[in-house]
Amino acid sequence: MTPGSRLRVFERTTSQPQLGVKPGYRWVYVWHWPIRAMHWWAAGCIVLLAASGLYIGKPYFMTAGEPSAHYLMGWARMIHFAAAGLLVATGIVRVYWLFVGNRYERWRALFPVHRQDWVHAYQILLKYAFVRPLEAPHYLGHNPLQQFLFTFVYLVVVIQVVTGFTLYGLANPGGFFATMFGWVAPMMGGLQLVRFIHHVNTWFFMIFIPVHVYMSLRADLVHREARVSSIVSGGRFVREDVPFEDV
Repeated sequence: MTPGSRLRVFERTTSQPQLGVKPGYRWVYVWHWPIRAMHWWAAGCIVLLAASGLYIGKPYFMTAGEPSAHYLMGWARMIHFAAAGLLVATGIVRVYWLFVGNRYERWRALFPVHRQDWVHAYQILLKYAFVRPLEAPHYLGHNPLQQFLFTFVYLVVVIQVVTGFTLYGLANPGGFFATMFGWVAPMMGGLQLVRFIHHVNTWFFMIFIPVHVYMSLRADLVHREARVSSIVSGGRFVREDVPFEDV
């Protein structure tokens, strides 16, 4: 049985009244555990990468004594490289799940593919801008605007990985990473531009993470959409009388 068929079976079984479910609501399973685990591992890795990367670029505190006595920069670099490796591992899981996941996790969920999705994206943008908050359509998975945003985030992560491994290869000229990513710096116009892009993308995540947390909490507290709980439990409590575009 495929993950998608398991979801359909689970939706049929959870449409019946359940213990702890309020009348007029149902619990729908949306995100499988590899996606949820990948999300939290990736979030932790990005936080570690941002903190250690900013320190590597410009140490914001120093320690006294000989560097060999505390090895502070060495620890920062080790944390940075280890977090980068784990982030790549989560990316491999996500790519695999693009082909075996349910309809909310597959590659078709990365882009709005229908004309109506573009109309809905505009309506949802007006909702987020508090212009017409009550006229936006509802989605169980990512709505079209979120599809645009999260796909862009994936692209930024790819750029970070490529530029990061290019810089990592400088520590061992002629080694694996220098050989695999040696083409990046000449194509981008030099190592200084590679460092600059890597640094700017770090600040993108510094802005994106608090905005993402705020919007998720707002969806839970204001619109009662159970966005935060869904990435923990995998499912959402949804109202029976609310139509969803992606059911």
